[in-house]
Amino acid sequence: MAKKGVMAQLVNFIAWLTGVLVSLAVGFGMIDAVLTVRWIPSIVTIVAGWIVVILTVLGVILALLNK
Repeated sequence: MAKKGVMAQLVNFIAWLTGVLVSLAVGFGMIDAVLTVRWIPSIVTIVAGWIVVILTVLGVILALLNK
């Protein structure tokens, strides 16, 4: 299998980093009750926000350990 070019690796990294930043922004927005979901109690949204943040950080750690 051919190795990826430098440009492809850079694009993949940028996409991955963008996903991490968006996930953290959404998670913290849910925790701070800035982002809400209609018909779902705020406590459920806050817990879901914490789950998003924890899983995002865990994913970053696992990705770094995999390298």
